[in-house]
This record gives sequence, structure tokens and C-alpha cells, in this order.
Amino acid sequence: MEGENSIARYGPDGVAINGTEFRQSVIVPWRGPVLPWAVGGFDALEASHFEALVALEPELVIFGSGPRIRFAKPALQRALIERRIGIETMDTAAACRTYNVLLAEGRSVVAALLFETARSVSSPTA
Repeated sequence: MEGENSIARYGPDGVAINGTEFRQSVIVPWRGPVLPWAVGGFDALEASHFEALVALEPELVIFGSGPRIRFAKPALQRALIERRIGIETMDTAAACRTYNVLLAEGRSVVAALLFETARSVSSPTA
């Protein structure tokens, strides 16, 4: 639907949303701008990262934890829990698929997608 942020493509290094490629962790609300999510990786998650999602007022947050499913400590998600905002954790590929299904159902959903920022050690040197 017009004005909604559908995820057109996803992979281990990023996503394509509304014709724009994102190659870093992002927050994808059902409407409004796609936002950078300044998280360097799963081990760098802090409560403030989840608190940023509250302002979007979703009914549900889909947390894509990277290439494999990893659960953030409940204390980090406290701001969501206290406001009765649901949170589901899955690997980032599953999170993208689930987000699109919920978006198609007309739900006010936010995807918080984690992409690790580490560079390959086998890259050529000059």
C-alpha cells in the first residue's frame, strides 16, 4: 500500500526498502522514514536501542537478531514491555518475512533489523 515500507529484498548484508538499499542496521516502521539503528552488533545492544522504538508507537516490534536467532536480555527490552508493546525475536531473514506479512495485514509493526558491521579479513590490500 502507498506510504508503507515493504521490504523488497533482504540478505546477510542488508535490505532493500522502497527502492533504497540499506547496508547497516535499520529500524523499519510500517509508515514514515526508515531510520538507521546505531547498533554495532548483537553484543553492543543497550536498553537505549530498544527505547528508541517506543516513540514510533507500534503494536509489535519484530527484532531481527542477525544471521542466527539470539535473544536480547529482557532488561534491555524493558521500555517496550512496560508499554505493552509486543516484541518477537527471530533471525533477520525471518524477521523481514514476518514484518512483510504483518504489514500486509495492516498491523502497526516495526522491524528492528541487526546487520553485523564486521568487515571480511580476506579483502585485498593495496
